[in-house]
Amino acid sequence: MAIKAADMLIARRADTRARADFATWKMLAKLNGASALPAEAQNFLVDYKQMLGKMPDADASEATIQVMYRSYYAEMGGTGAAPEIPARAADPATDAGNVTAFRRPAPKPKATASGAATKPKLPVALIFACLVVVYVGIRYYWR
Repeated sequence: MAIKAADMLIARRADTRARADFATWKMLAKLNGASALPAEAQNFLVDYKQMLGKMPDADASEATIQVMYRSYYAEMGGTGAAPEIPARAADPATDAGNVTAFRRPAPKPKATASGAATKPKLPVALIFACLVVVYVGIRYYWR
């Protein structure tokens, strides 16, 4: 059976939402705030606590996330059974061998002011003085 691209997109969104919601709800339960959660969330947490008695924490978490994922998939409009999403790695790679330390780039040498290629710079005071002369000249001319 072929899975449509739209169903796979829904499946990824449902999986991401299930993982995020479960992490949030689990943290709220640890902080004694589970009573403020919606009834659906409380039901998922009760199921999670029941699974904890039968299996380790990681397996119970993944099983609860899968139940939530299937529920979200159907809620989001996915057709048929929810497709299998490849399992994510639990911990990111901690290999520090591919990390490059930040180093500032070497300062670029300033161009020397010699030759005809450089433009002569006028001081700001000279430009201001010329503008004042032009302004006074225009005012004098109009009177």
